[in-house]
Amino acid sequence: MRMTLRQLAVFVAVAQEGTVTRASDAVRLTQSAASMALADLEDALGAPLFDRLGKRLQLNDLGRFLLPQALEILGRCEAFEQAAQGELQTIDLRLGATLTISDYLMPDLMADFLKFQPQAQLQLQVGNTRQIIESVSQFQLDLGLIEGSCHLPQLQAFPWRDDELAVCCAPQHPLAQLDRPLDLNDFQKIDWILREEGSGTREVFDNVMLKDLPNAKLRLTLGHNEAILKVVAGGLGVACVSRLAIEPLANEGQLVILDTPFWTLKRPLFMLVHRQKYKGPGLKAFMEFCRENNT
Repeated sequence: MRMTLRQLAVFVAVAQEGTVTRASDAVRLTQSAASMALADLEDALGAPLFDRLGKRLQLNDLGRFLLPQALEILGRCEAFEQAAQGELQTIDLRLGATLTISDYLMPDLMADFLKFQPQAQLQLQVGNTRQIIESVSQFQLDLGLIEGSCHLPQLQAFPWRDDELAVCCAPQHPLAQLDRPLDLNDFQKIDWILREEGSGTREVFDNVMLKDLPNAKLRLTLGHNEAILKVVAGGLGVACVSRLAIEPLANEGQLVILDTPFWTLKRPLFMLVHRQKYKGPGLKAFMEFCRENNT
């Protein structure tokens, strides 16, 4: 066999980090040793695994095909070594979560998991749904927790729990002052303060509410729920975000949740993994913990 586990580890690190410099830090080698290991692996295979774009290395077709197999080999070797030493497999997970999940669900979830597995190491990357899907598809994350839908065939989406969006405004907003039930006509000419395209929250607005509001005025688009709610609490426009984000400010009297029975705003949250990823005991344990703590 002409390749080594070290070479595979360097290959995976370069694929995940994008440069040999950052990959060498991840595998605790000098930059020259990491470069040599990658060169030796490509020489043994008789083909390059990356396209060189200056200092950045981007997986080519062969590299993308081999990456899942390299990850599985390394994962199984780690489990084999620890089993031989009579140890439980180390839990070291790279997690990703969309903004609503990271702000309102992940802190308690991760803290409770660490009580259950005190030796575990968890890293959390935050982004919108589109960004988390991309990171999982590139094996940069072991698991993604997302609000929106995913249609990439190489990824598996497991239902986790439900979330509900709500429409809100400041107490002094005209919609909050009406002494009758709201109807669709009340929302035709208001200003909307919304999340950016690519977020799961925006996906619900576009798929559900825009059908009834084709001429909706999108006054402002922001990349974070807290920024949106601060603007809305100041009296500018109406927002549609997760009820989890709104309720703390609503309880303080800064926002009012509007009754909108004509829109179904409940949505599922998903756990996202790559179909070709080796699911070791640590990843399985965290996914099972998520399923058991889904309320």
